[in-house]
Amino acid sequence: MNPEASPESLGRHRRLVLLGSTGSIGTQAADIVRRNPDRFTLAAIAAGGGNPELLAGQALEFGVEAVAVADEAAAPLVLAALRDLSARPGTGGGPSPWAGRPLPKVLAGPDAVAEVAAWPADITLNAVTGAVGLAATLAALDAGQVLALANKESLIMGGALVTGRAAAGQIVPVDSEHSAIAQCLRGGRREEVRRLVVTASGGPFLRTDPAELATVTPEQALAHPTWNMGPVITINSATLVNKGLEVIEAHLLFDIAIDDIEVVVHRQSVIHSMVEFTDGSTIAQASPPDMRIPIALALGWPERVPGAASPVDWTTAHTWTFEPLDRGKFPAVDLARDAARAGGTVPAAYNAANEECVAAFIAGRLPFTGIVDTVARVVSEHGGTSPGITGLDDVLAADSWARLRARELTRGGAG
Repeated sequence: MNPEASPESLGRHRRLVLLGSTGSIGTQAADIVRRNPDRFTLAAIAAGGGNPELLAGQALEFGVEAVAVADEAAAPLVLAALRDLSARPGTGGGPSPWAGRPLPKVLAGPDAVAEVAAWPADITLNAVTGAVGLAATLAALDAGQVLALANKESLIMGGALVTGRAAAGQIVPVDSEHSAIAQCLRGGRREEVRRLVVTASGGPFLRTDPAELATVTPEQALAHPTWNMGPVITINSATLVNKGLEVIEAHLLFDIAIDDIEVVVHRQSVIHSMVEFTDGSTIAQASPPDMRIPIALALGWPERVPGAASPVDWTTAHTWTFEPLDRGKFPAVDLARDAARAGGTVPAAYNAANEECVAAFIAGRLPFTGIVDTVARVVSEHGGTSPGITGLDDVLAADSWARLRARELTRGGAG
């Protein structure tokens, strides 16, 4: 679903909407905009509201027209931070660099992020975490924006609801694995593709004895060997749920059969994914584990943004290893494949149950191994009655049911 740019769009300055601007992906995207003012302008931003001063600082620095705050209670804090920063003395005691600049419009509440997602712009980058990003994804697509998608959950939940709303090439992937696949697919025609190979670092427990997994702590699960990510994604990487979600995402993005998508463990996280072609050739995309590269490519697609990050240092020795995934130790990927095959709202139940189980694990109510076990139970209970998706209400109902059921199953504590 990668867009083909018209000649007149190449090199054109682009207006961006950035959702999840204070998170890991959002702050790196803001840095790319900061370093490329000739190519990008931020028109609007959105965040949950947990870091009001950072959100206000971004709004003033980039001169955005609108700020959305998902948590309505945080809106007054954002407004106060906007006024304070615009009046605060600058370096050396001079006036604030933003003095006299009009304050942006502040929108607040559960629908605010979706409203800003459709703000007049060329590209909306959806870097919101979790299921709450679905409404924003649909709003951006309906508004005709190119959707740079970091919020994989919205695609996985929405499935055909999302892909059916998207024009050809309207969705550009931000995940490093799917960005890599998109780049590799330039090397051949669609009918020449044999399979996609998605790489996985294996997370912090790749070499841990399975018998010890039940007692690992959230602190251990958050110690990812190569990437610096938010807590939910990091724990998803430890369980390999994240890789299961990525398999579903690749299936939907590139219209490749779920059984033609392989997962291989590549500990160094330098090869981000590969495409195998029918003649036996495999094309791989390599770069250091730095999310600024796929973010910049999504914002500039199909053009690259020079200097997005440092390349691999070819003057030093490297060893890259590949090994099959231990599917017995990490059953989350096969569970995701089953959810994708079942279709309908089953992937939405998989995602929602996992988000609740991760929260329960962090809170000490569920052991690490209980995350995937509980997700499997919720998916099994849901699967027999899963309807097809006819609209957003179907997805939200499945999401709500799966969350409630996961909370019931995790209420008793880790034990």
